[in-house]
Amino acid sequence: MKRSYLIFSALLVLPLLMVLPLAAQAQDNAQPEPYAPGEGISLTGKNNYNIRLSGILQPMVETRSYPEMSEQAATQRFRMRRIITKLTGSAANEKIRYQLQVDLTGSSDGGGDAGTNNYLMDAWISYRPVKQVEFTFGQETSPTDGREMGMLSNGLQMIERSPVALAFASIREFGVIVETKFKLGKGMALHPTLSVSNGDGANVGRKDHGGLKVGGRLDFLPFGTFSNGGQYTQVDMERELTPKLVIGITGSHNQGISDRRGRESGSILYLDSLGQESLPSYTKVGADLLFKYKGFSLLAEYVNATASVPTDITQRVRNDGTTSAAFLVNGIQDVNAFVKGRIMLGSGYNVQAGYLFLNGYGIDGRYARLMPASNSFLTNPTFYNRSEFFTLCASKYLGRHFGAKIQASVTYTKAEAGSRTVLDTPQRGNEVSGLLMLTIAL
Repeated sequence: MKRSYLIFSALLVLPLLMVLPLAAQAQDNAQPEPYAPGEGISLTGKNNYNIRLSGILQPMVETRSYPEMSEQAATQRFRMRRIITKLTGSAANEKIRYQLQVDLTGSSDGGGDAGTNNYLMDAWISYRPVKQVEFTFGQETSPTDGREMGMLSNGLQMIERSPVALAFASIREFGVIVETKFKLGKGMALHPTLSVSNGDGANVGRKDHGGLKVGGRLDFLPFGTFSNGGQYTQVDMERELTPKLVIGITGSHNQGISDRRGRESGSILYLDSLGQESLPSYTKVGADLLFKYKGFSLLAEYVNATASVPTDITQRVRNDGTTSAAFLVNGIQDVNAFVKGRIMLGSGYNVQAGYLFLNGYGIDGRYARLMPASNSFLTNPTFYNRSEFFTLCASKYLGRHFGAKIQASVTYTKAEAGSRTVLDTPQRGNEVSGLLMLTIAL
């Protein structure tokens, strides 16, 4: 308990300690920028530097029920969904940028099967030698995930990210990202991105298993860039006066993953006959688009994931460190099927759209579908084994810049046979869940 308290305290005061020295010199060297809720507190210096402190607070209530199980009472959950503190800065006419972002709840956007808590979200430094090229080193969101995973938490249409994003995304990775931007004729733009990472998700504090992950993203903007960074939020808060569209394709290859999708390191390990690690590779491809126009927004994403299992695997490592040569699938020894059955394999797509009214009210709908491969962890009866998701969300935005909002949503989920409830009891029929969340942004 004492150790946890110290960690929380350090994460809370670290960004403040970094800002206070600059604030103390603000009278002579820097000037505060005009403040608007949701945009953070900014200081701009005379020597071409800028620093900004921002944050998000999101308390949430969740309820879940099973209409076809009268004996199963509805369950409730009260929690702090996010407590995010973010420090960003730039220097030398924005040739150098940096960001530190922590979530004091320790809960990632990983979904129900997340194995670890991650307080550290982003920690990176970037260098832009020319206007069109930027090199980033450190930990940040992966460009090889779907578009939704690269969007700000307080700028989401829905309370939670889509089931497709939670199922397949690696979320954050540590490595090097190269971003480029090219202007084409008639206002069009092309944004290619290349990334090389450890392939084990967020910052690895223990042994780094497997090989590297190489991937990229290619975005095409046929009608020019969005207003005020609108391609990084879902809601059309800027109410684009002309249609804006970005179409992207992604691809990645992870040479040796040691978990379900390359999100953490060492949770699932295999060995060859000599006792050396032998891990499956993981390949993911996807496509997505975002459209905005006069308050209307549309987001669509598709992803497909496959794996290749080495033929020399002879043992698996149990959670207690012992090994086993048993790879039984339906009572039959099948190494290939067993290994794939522990990885997120298959495909999924998500389509969501909504409209933001001039009075600050928003209405949004989502349809998501998961299609597991014949052997895939997507058929796990507790965390997944759900094929279709229908969500309706109503929001009230209490100001521009996503400074504050109240959201309520209801989701109807189609569960396949053999599913289990959140209480790990046999489930009969489908399920209905409701969420209520308040967002306050600095």
